Amino acid sequence: MNWYIAVLKNYVGFSGRARRQEFWWFTLINVVVEVVLYLVDNAIGSQILGGIYGLAILLPAIAVAVRRLHDTGRSAWWLLLYFTCIGWIVLLVFWILEGNQGQNKYGDDPKLVPAQV
Repeated sequence: MNWYIAVLKNYVGFSGRARRQEFWWFTLINVVVEVVLYLVDNAIGSQILGGIYGLAILLPAIAVAVRRLHDTGRSAWWLLLYFTCIGWIVLLVFWILEGNQGQNKYGDDPKLVPAQV
């Protein structure tokens, strides 16, 4: 839960780097919340809760994805692959890969910097 809150606190922080742990914990909690909201929306016959949550979480999700790409030494422009047929598979591989050790052009190694929670 701390990683999820850390991403929300860095709401539009597109610079820097994000560890795999930060990215995947945020993604896991995000999916769980979306499933719960989907079930609640179906129970009440609406789509408003999921829609509001989706809009609220859009920028933090993009920001952590960008920072994760930065950790692997890639530019945020790689996110445009998401709009191609198989581009999301390439992005998934990039997000799974271990980040560059030490400093890269996007900042210090997040494994060496204490987490800001």
